[in-house]
Amino acid sequence: MTNYIKADGFDEAIIGIDMVQERIIYCKQKMIDILVQDEMEEIDAIEYLEYNTWNTWIGDNTPIYMDQMNHDELIEMINENLD
Repeated sequence: MTNYIKADGFDEAIIGIDMVQERIIYCKQKMIDILVQDEMEEIDAIEYLEYNTWNTWIGDNTPIYMDQMNHDELIEMINENLD
């Protein structure tokens, strides 16, 4: 049985599942957008998520929080790190 751990209130930000480690993958920007829609300022949403969610370890099935990028952004980042 899989023991996925969810971030409450952020189902709309789920973008995938790591089937090997059995972890839900969330898009950070979508999580920010959800809080902004709930009338939180963007900077406050980022600070809240950094402190209460993204940097919290709650076991082996802790969700993955990632910055979603398009193909060109991803290739540029990879190339910058190879230099």
